[in-house]
Parts: sequence; C-alpha cells; structure tokens
Amino acid sequence: MEANSKKTKSILWTSYILQSLIVIMLLMGAFNNLLQTEMAVNGAFEMGYPKTSVLYLGIVLLISTILYAIPKTTFIGGLFLTAWLGGAVATHVIHNDPITNILFPVIFGILIWLSILLRNKKMRTIMLLKGE
Repeated sequence: MEANSKKTKSILWTSYILQSLIVIMLLMGAFNNLLQTEMAVNGAFEMGYPKTSVLYLGIVLLISTILYAIPKTTFIGGLFLTAWLGGAVATHVIHNDPITNILFPVIFGILIWLSILLRNKKMRTIMLLKGE
C-alpha cells in the first residue's frame, strides 16, 4: 500500500513540475507579446500577422495559460492552449518552415496533455479503458 502511495505522489509531483515548466515558458511568450517587445512584434510580422495583433495574441495566451495553471480550469486551459499551438503549427506549415519549427508546438501540446493526464485520475482511467 505504501509503495502505491509513493508512486502516486511521484506521478503527481512529475505533473506539477511539467506543468510549471510549461506555464513559465508560455508566460514568457505572453509577456513578450503584452509588452510588445521588438522580438515579438517583428516575429509576428514576419509570420504574416499585423503588428497591431501582438497585444491581442498576448492577452489570449495569458488567459489560456492562467486557466491551464488553475487546477479547476486546467482542462479548458489545455484546450485553449492546444488551439493556440495548432495555430502555431498552421503558421509554420504555411511558411514552409523547417520540420523542427513545426514539431516544437506539437511536442509542447503533447506535454500539456501529459501533465493533465498524470494528475487527473479519471482521465487516466478513461485512457486505460479505451486502450483495451
């Protein structure tokens, strides 16, 4: 029984650490957009977005990240961030960027859902039952 409890705690802590790293990286991106740094504005413009959209992109990313960071709204935040990352993939595909630029948001999305899956016992149960 004690070994199972330690395993559960280690899974929980792994999910917290993974989620924290994701949140830190996304908040850095959101604040770059909100502060409209030269890097954020130029990067968005080079990808075809108007310079005026950078602030709005930052607001959307900030709200989605906050929702993901709050335990009761993690699922909806994960959905919003998945949509955000899907837009990033589409943008990179449209611009014929290297495969690494396309795969990075995909891997990031997988990590987002892995952190949710590790923490949410109901989702793990559903995933295990679907696999049988």
